[in-house]
Amino acid sequence: MNNVCTRICFRLSLCVLASIALFISGCSRTVKETIPSPAVNQDISDAAIERYIRAHPEVIEQSLQAMEAKREAEQKERQKVALKTKQDELLHDPLSPVSGNLKGEITVVEFYDYRCGFCKRAAPAVTELQKVDPRVRVVYKDFPILGEPSELAAKAALASQAQGKHQVFHEALLESHADMTKESILKIATKVGLDAKRLEVDMANPKWQAAIHKNRALAHELGISGTPGFIVGNEMVPGALDLNGLKELIARAGYGR
Repeated sequence: MNNVCTRICFRLSLCVLASIALFISGCSRTVKETIPSPAVNQDISDAAIERYIRAHPEVIEQSLQAMEAKREAEQKERQKVALKTKQDELLHDPLSPVSGNLKGEITVVEFYDYRCGFCKRAAPAVTELQKVDPRVRVVYKDFPILGEPSELAAKAALASQAQGKHQVFHEALLESHADMTKESILKIATKVGLDAKRLEVDMANPKWQAAIHKNRALAHELGISGTPGFIVGNEMVPGALDLNGLKELIARAGYGR
């Protein structure tokens, strides 16, 4: 077993050491004295590699940290580019519900799931933001990632636009801690004044499923894998933001008061 583990370490180390030649430049003299250049890697014995790793185990940890930092930086750069190129889809998709000042100069885009506890936690702040800042326009991106009940709730919320009651229904769904079954969803709809029978029919419209698929594809391009996710301008912040957090996001986007 020890031999197997040792050989796994050897092979991993070869890849790691090859990728961190520049990163460990401060130790380059020691590296060169112990391990030949990549051009003669084929002549390096497992024993030599093992000796070096045992003498410098911190190199692997440091290199892995450096590679992870590089991946994160690359991901942020890809996200930054995607945010710039996807502005029209983020801000003006006709299937995405909108609230607040419909002509507001500040648009806050939120990706969310009705069964997400963090989305429920952030919901009051999103509602309050629209009350305290009349410049704000909110675009809602249904992004059901927690199973079929989440998708059912998303379809119901999107379909409620036909009756002009999306906002009140949206807030009621996020306030609810009930399982998102069709029965519980329609019960909530009735409480906020929706025609439940009409809503049930409207939910079957395939355009709502298409809207959800479109939101998922957009989230993937933006590197959004969880909920909630808030976007203002070219910045995306994951996680539940309180009112101050939303105000700070707006300020960083260049909208001071």
